Amino acid sequence: CARGQAENYIKHLKGDLAADRTSCTSFLANCLRLLLHAAAYVLHQQLRTQALQHTALSQAQPATVIAKLFKIAVQVRQCKNRIVLHLPSACTVKHLLQTLTERLYLPTPAKRLNSS
Repeated sequence: CARGQAENYIKHLKGDLAADRTSCTSFLANCLRLLLHAAAYVLHQQLRTQALQHTALSQAQPATVIAKLFKIAVQVRQCKNRIVLHLPSACTVKHLLQTLTERLYLPTPAKRLNSS
């Protein structure tokens, strides 16, 4: 039911993104922390629904996406006009990362407006 799904969203926000950590001493600092955690969850939802569409992680929980895509040992080299990531040879998500970076960074053609 809808209430159960809402509870799951709250569980993901608290557990996977640590939104229940409001240990600052001032109200404004805790409010900012909660706002940043909510923004991180919105970014995760957009990543799942837009960039990870039709992939194995399209329905994954935030903890799974974080573990598979962001917690990877990689060597970063900065070239003149680009950044090169050297993944380990045993990386199981190479193709998924390539698909994701292509969807996020390749420019899309601008839509033409009809001038009538």
